[in-house]
Amino acid sequence: VIRCRAAVAWAVGKPLSVEEVEVAPPKAGEVRVKIVATGICHTDEHLLEGSFPNVDFPVIPGHEGAGIVESVGEGVTSVKPGDKVIPLCLPQCGECSFCLNPESNYCLKCHVSEPQSLLPDKTSRFTCKGKQIHHFLWVSTFAEYTVIPEYAVAKIDAAAPLDKVCLLACGFSTGYGAAINTAKVKPGSTCAVFGLGGVGLSVVMGCKAAGASCIVAIDINKDKFAKAKELGATHCISPHDFKKPIQEVLTEMTGHGVDYSFEVIGHADTMTAALASCNMNTGVCVMVGVPASGSVISFDPMLVLSGRTWKGTLLGGWKMRDCIPRLVASYLEKKFNSDVLITHTLPIAKVNEGFELLRAGK
Repeated sequence: VIRCRAAVAWAVGKPLSVEEVEVAPPKAGEVRVKIVATGICHTDEHLLEGSFPNVDFPVIPGHEGAGIVESVGEGVTSVKPGDKVIPLCLPQCGECSFCLNPESNYCLKCHVSEPQSLLPDKTSRFTCKGKQIHHFLWVSTFAEYTVIPEYAVAKIDAAAPLDKVCLLACGFSTGYGAAINTAKVKPGSTCAVFGLGGVGLSVVMGCKAAGASCIVAIDINKDKFAKAKELGATHCISPHDFKKPIQEVLTEMTGHGVDYSFEVIGHADTMTAALASCNMNTGVCVMVGVPASGSVISFDPMLVLSGRTWKGTLLGGWKMRDCIPRLVASYLEKKFNSDVLITHTLPIAKVNEGFELLRAGK
């Protein structure tokens, strides 16, 4: 058993509490990882607010990390102690019907199909003050050590800087992949990105990499515009600067609406605005933002009947175990610069300050 620090969420709506926890050794098919760095992603905020479904408290959040394998359980062959790895909040078991489908990046063992507050054998490896602590998406990267099923871990290049590539575990991959894999943005096309947090900026990078000629970045926080332009946005607009709905503004800017739109906020009204802002016949709108649990959308069916495509993306459409090592290789080859997304670096003791910065849009 390893004793280490972890940021524990004891209850909904309460700040995280940095505690000493006990982390049990990995059982068969499991890997114990020393987490070196973790990002704070809005999905963790949804968890703390209680709007993420099927999560049991107390829980150790965090799902965007990178670390080093400390030990492995019986039968584990894909990683060994000392390997650098990225834990995967979307597993890839390699055996279910979705994993076997080359066009799918979903896995039936993922959170959406079955709750992941405990490991697959329905027990936890975490205890604190004599209480069982739950896992989050099987990864719980807000702990200095964590135990993860082997099929939710990807081995990466030993040269990778863990404090930088941790972003590839969720935020960067989700946004970049939404443009490259899900929308399949074509060269010379027009794009609109609603929401310029870390994931939205990653969508901008993906649109630019795909060769889009016009990328309109949309946010009510104008402090985000400079970075969006640096990463490839050709126009930056705030809905607050217009009297008319943003979809009408975008349609006037482009003639018939954009070729591709991306909603990276998670609000029902911006989802329908993003749909309405793309070309009525061939436009593709991709939902990237996670709506609050229980959200419902109402929209005019003519928006889709006229030919638009409305689709969602899960972690940018990447088959995680196969693709994360390749994305890390692309990062090392400087094919993209995800480092620009890192605004602050804090010790785990200041994790609540990190969430304050997130809520303030900083």
